Amino acid sequence: MNVSAFNKLQTSVTACRSCPRLVKWREQVAREKRAAFREHDYWGKPVPSFGDPNGRILVVGLAPAAHGANRTGRMFTGDRSGNWLYRALHKVGFANQPHSISRGDGLELKDVLITAAVRCAPPANKPHPSERDACRRWMEREFDLVHSVRVVITLGSFAYLQTLRILGDRGDSVPRPRPRFSHGAEISIDSLTVLASYHPSQQNTFTRKLTEEMFDRIWSRAKQLIEKDTLPS
Repeated sequence: MNVSAFNKLQTSVTACRSCPRLVKWREQVAREKRAAFREHDYWGKPVPSFGDPNGRILVVGLAPAAHGANRTGRMFTGDRSGNWLYRALHKVGFANQPHSISRGDGLELKDVLITAAVRCAPPANKPHPSERDACRRWMEREFDLVHSVRVVITLGSFAYLQTLRILGDRGDSVPRPRPRFSHGAEISIDSLTVLASYHPSQQNTFTRKLTEEMFDRIWSRAKQLIEKDTLPS
């Protein structure tokens, strides 16, 4: 991994203003704030990837939450989805602590890099197709750099479909027809395994569409896959 190139890419991400609707929304949220966070300085910019640039697991989310990552400036930080994600990562040894509150809270990830299909908070958590397409260049460039990745975990159908689009357009052997999204779906694509999970959104966790047990199995399987990859033949 060329860490310098990776860091330069993330700096470019945070300066992006390609999508007028998203720029307007993320900055409006950062100005107006939520009452509970009135004293906070909101990030209000595109959110860079977070974690281990040499990690063997790449996690792909949908987009920053308006009062989560758009507030804190770190992926899945400051909201309930992040509580679920980092608790699960800590259980299997990929995170040094089970919580993620702010960029300065000491959280470190091992063997895991977290990114998103869209880097700006979208209104109602729903990016337009044109915004999805404009933002894909950042993930494409990351795939050019993260040569150590062996498992891609997609959180939700939006991230799943965008990941398969990008891999397919890169010439990787994505099955045709493309497998439908389902929780726990596992697809081998050349040297990668794509592992699909429901997103740990409140909509899914409150209704128990996604339980902690279901979510934990995804991370246990990811750990099993990368450990298998390191076994001598």
